[in-house]
Amino acid sequence: MTAAATPANEMPPAASSLPPLLDRLRGQPKLPLIVGGAALVAAAAAFTLWNHGPEYKVLYTNVSDRDGGAIIASLQQMNVPYKFAEGGGAILIPGDKVPEARLKLASQGLPKAGGVGFELMDNQKFGTSQFAEQVNYQRALEGELARSIESIGTVESARVHLAIPKPSLFVREQKKPSASVVLTLQRGRSIDEGAVSAIAHMISSSVPELDAKSVTVVDQRGNLLSAANSGARGLDVSQLKYVQEIEQGYIRRIEAILQPIVGASNVRAQVAADIDFSIVEHTDEKYGPNGDPSRAAIRSQQSSESTQHGAVPPGGVPGALSNQPPVNPTAPITNPQQPGQAGAPGAQNAQGARGAQGAGAPNAGGANTAVTTAAASAPGSARKDVTTNYELDRSIRHVQQGAGAVKRLSVAVVVNYKDGTEGGKATQRALTPVELEQIRNLAKEAMGFSQERGDSLNVVNSAFADDREPPAPEVPFWRDAQNIEIGKTVGNYLLIALLALFAWFAVLRPLLRKHLAPPPAPEPVASAPEPASDEPALDDGPQISAEEALRVREAARQKADMEYAHQLGDQDPKLVATLIQHWMNTHDQ
Repeated sequence: MTAAATPANEMPPAASSLPPLLDRLRGQPKLPLIVGGAALVAAAAAFTLWNHGPEYKVLYTNVSDRDGGAIIASLQQMNVPYKFAEGGGAILIPGDKVPEARLKLASQGLPKAGGVGFELMDNQKFGTSQFAEQVNYQRALEGELARSIESIGTVESARVHLAIPKPSLFVREQKKPSASVVLTLQRGRSIDEGAVSAIAHMISSSVPELDAKSVTVVDQRGNLLSAANSGARGLDVSQLKYVQEIEQGYIRRIEAILQPIVGASNVRAQVAADIDFSIVEHTDEKYGPNGDPSRAAIRSQQSSESTQHGAVPPGGVPGALSNQPPVNPTAPITNPQQPGQAGAPGAQNAQGARGAQGAGAPNAGGANTAVTTAAASAPGSARKDVTTNYELDRSIRHVQQGAGAVKRLSVAVVVNYKDGTEGGKATQRALTPVELEQIRNLAKEAMGFSQERGDSLNVVNSAFADDREPPAPEVPFWRDAQNIEIGKTVGNYLLIALLALFAWFAVLRPLLRKHLAPPPAPEPVASAPEPASDEPALDDGPQISAEEALRVREAARQKADMEYAHQLGDQDPKLVATLIQHWMNTHDQ
């Protein structure tokens, strides 16, 4: 008897007992594609985020090891990522967290290596000596000055050293304080003389009796920055800047008036200004003449008049005889005397003496005039003194001439040849004398030319040298730097796409096919077993009924299923166990 082959469209019983997950995947063919696409997008997003991480910015630089360890410990407590740069000299964190991290670290007193300020005076111990207090005050003052200097943009850090001498009671032994500053500038930055002068004046204004010339400023390379501020050249930074501004102003004025005529690129001007920075003070005092009665003004006048009656005026001949003691008086009747006869010489002498006594020297600020008159008459005399003080004319003029006056200007102007065409070709020609004179007159008016001041102006017409670089050779597109950069960017994205395709076709797709593939169909039975000799053959046709043929076919099918089950159990025991578990669960339900 020959067993019938299993139909190809019939699945074995094991195929209908797959796990629920595999059955669900087989029921939705698009689900694997969705899962694979999601995995591909996740991989691309992860690569992008890894390639474009957060931008790290500097939190602190040049911190000591102790402060660095404390800062890192605080960052770990705050769950802030960090990394190092410049050989560990700088701590970097994400840029959006820098302000918050600095505020939190400042609340913890980090970093501590910076200069201390006046907070050093907060923790004074009881019984501190005067010397210790003075040292702490000087340290605090140095720290505050260093903090102020560090606020300047180009300065990274600063150290200030103050040399403050002890006060002395003797003037000759008093010494002036001095200071020195060490600046650490930002990398690639420089500081100008104006900022150095500002630092010196700020320190001198903060320390009593400290002159700005006694402040020495040095950078981290040992360069002396305060040499220009020492006054050895007799010029101030502001004076040099003022001279440059004056010269640039004249240059702009000259070029602005000539550019519309000859072109913006066809005129060049230079100005040398001689500026007088001396400050002149002039004071003169003039007095007007005393002999002008119209200008005389009386300040004060004093007069005195005295009259004496019945007194005998002095008389006699001047000399030794007059100094003799008087003789006995005689009666006037026996010895009559004419008025003014014997006493005339004496009266004249007395009058001259009084006149010499009354004519005194003029007092300060005025003139004195004394007039004395005496009259001798019998039997008395009269005297009158007059003193008059006059105002003296006085004119005081005080003139102060400010610094910064222009003493002399020297101007040089160069004008290019004028463009033209000759025979269809571009040529250049020199300016005519008339055009050159017009340019000279315009330059004089723009600079404010003054012959009395000694200004000079020189206008030259010459062809300018062509310093333009020759055009660069055309670079092929594959050597162009911009195209190379674009190619690198496109190559990165293509590499990402190729990696994604490789992951899909080489890894994901084979795995999905392996897990979603149907179980292999049982091998068809080549021939049914030969029936026993006592059993009738199928070929006998009429001797075997249809029912018996169906029974034989079922038996052969069951035998083939059993052989397939044994074969599947030998090849994949896990699948058989899963199938049996599924049967048991189905039976329990």
